[in-house]
Amino acid sequence: MMKNLTPRQVVEQLDRYIISQADAKRAVAVAIRNRWRRRRLDADMAREVYPKNIIMIGPTGVGKTEIARRLADLTGAPFVKVEASKFTEVGYHGRDVESMIRDLLDRAIAVVRDEMAGTVQAKAEDAANERLVDLLAPGTETPGSEAGQPPEGGYVQPEDSVERRQRLRDRLMEQLKAGELDEREVELTITRKPATSVMFANMGLDQMDPDMAGMFEKLIPEQTKRRKTTVAEAKRILIEQETDKLLDSDKITSEAVSRTEESGIVFLDEIDKIAAPSGEGKGGGGSPDVSRQGVQRDLLPIVEGSAVNTRHGLVHTDHILFIAAGAFHTASVSDLMPELQGRFPIRVELSALGKEEFVRVLKEPGNSLTKQQQALLGVEGLEIVFEDAAIEAIADLAAQANATLENIGARRLMTIVEKVFEQINFDAPDMAAEGQDKVTITETFVREQVAPIVQDADLSKFVL
Repeated sequence: MMKNLTPRQVVEQLDRYIISQADAKRAVAVAIRNRWRRRRLDADMAREVYPKNIIMIGPTGVGKTEIARRLADLTGAPFVKVEASKFTEVGYHGRDVESMIRDLLDRAIAVVRDEMAGTVQAKAEDAANERLVDLLAPGTETPGSEAGQPPEGGYVQPEDSVERRQRLRDRLMEQLKAGELDEREVELTITRKPATSVMFANMGLDQMDPDMAGMFEKLIPEQTKRRKTTVAEAKRILIEQETDKLLDSDKITSEAVSRTEESGIVFLDEIDKIAAPSGEGKGGGGSPDVSRQGVQRDLLPIVEGSAVNTRHGLVHTDHILFIAAGAFHTASVSDLMPELQGRFPIRVELSALGKEEFVRVLKEPGNSLTKQQQALLGVEGLEIVFEDAAIEAIADLAAQANATLENIGARRLMTIVEKVFEQINFDAPDMAAEGQDKVTITETFVREQVAPIVQDADLSKFVL
């Protein structure tokens, strides 16, 4: 369900995962709050209030994608990340821009289905358990079940036989719920629809007319096969089947379309790649990529607000929030079409990260690289302890590498940390077997592992 957070609460949550970039956090926090405000307006006014789309400008590895992804997690909004460079102008081979709205709707359907599945979980489990008991004790099916239907003309069972079978079912049900039968094998029939998206990948099924795509799906029959599996796995499969029976697909689709239109977030990465750099294709001698301006023209009506035809009906994009991002090294925002620029009224610049920010990245977030490394090697029985000087050294070496090589922001920390732990990761099982259960990472150790590579410019191009 959608969560209602104040801008301050959103920023506080984002601060747990992303270091610095206060302006970008505040911009997205206000954008999300405005959506909450809009939902409380009367219908006439709400139709006139459009989202203030955001464009984030900054080098790679500074948190642009992470801000958008975490924002979607925080709010529970349908979210999809796409790369603008992967789209092509209509008429060329490749994905058209409308496919991102279809992807967004598919994501929303999955989210809504999971939510509604939770409301029927208990009923689905009960039905799955009954079917499992039927499989574990053939011939004891409950009256009215398909396998337990009497032959034509009917028959009368002795009373003691009925009671004996019921006692057997009750005993199996108790053992099943206690998990005592999880490893026993049963044979069940599995029915599933073929993966049409894979079968028709070369035909571009996602770009077909939705009615045509739906016709193809109906033409392909469901696949049915018998397979042996454990009771635990069979229970999971049967719960899914029973859940599908209990859910109202039309209600799921209707709710998903509503959420997509009212709360959807599209993160459009690498938008600078479809901008023609100054001088290209503007009467100069250059000839721009034939698809660049075309993708912008195709993108414009989607961002402005239009109706996209999907297999689940029309989806209106008027109130979907678009967050675009790009490094804009060789182009600038002004190189985009003026009409497209106008649909992104809020622009925030993200600053490059230096040594001080790298130290915070390694220490503060709950999912920091240092904590991840400690958790991974903890599985091997090794306790990893970082000295503060070691973390400073990792941050310093990452900053040096970014200064002398391509600046890839915080992603450089992954390379440095992996190099520091290269030998430890390899030897960890043997170290644990020999009784060594603690490793302290010092500044000296870090520099011994990484400094020679940073200093060797030729080698660092390939290693770091």
